[in-house]
Amino acid sequence: MNFLLEIVARDFDLTEANKADIHKYAEKLDAAYDRIIRCRVVVEALRHREHKGLFYNVKVVVTIPGTELVIKRKPNEDFHLAVKDSFNAMRRKLEDFVVQRSGKVKHHEEIPIAHISNLFPEEGYGFITSADGREIYFHKNSVLNHDFARLEKGMEVRFSEELGEKGPQASSLTVM
Repeated sequence: MNFLLEIVARDFDLTEANKADIHKYAEKLDAAYDRIIRCRVVVEALRHREHKGLFYNVKVVVTIPGTELVIKRKPNEDFHLAVKDSFNAMRRKLEDFVVQRSGKVKHHEEIPIAHISNLFPEEGYGFITSADGREIYFHKNSVLNHDFARLEKGMEVRFSEELGEKGPQASSLTVM
């Protein structure tokens, strides 16, 4: 572990086993992000009126270059689970931070646009010409919102493509 680990207990005394539990989970944070400067863990014992025993509230604050990440989960009556949940949430937050920092953002593909080039209403199918000039088959069942009867040659449509038995076909077609 290449960072400072600070453990604070409020309203109860930590056992050596509790401290070892926290150390074990803190070490795993190093694998998620290797530039952690400091990790502060605050464990607070809460008494509940209708419940005998304590609830443990765990707050994990991780300092990394340029920012601080904070996790505070719901209190749990099981110390081990309270610590585990908080550290797992922090690990996920660090992993998300790394992805965001690296610029690896998920980009959604744009839905392609085409024009109806041939239409055979009696037979229930037609062809569209995509922006790149390919001719793609479609069946009336692939036209969304039961719009097949509205279709006309030259209309602009959006489509999703798949490979059919005889070549490319539109699996869904939406009138624009």
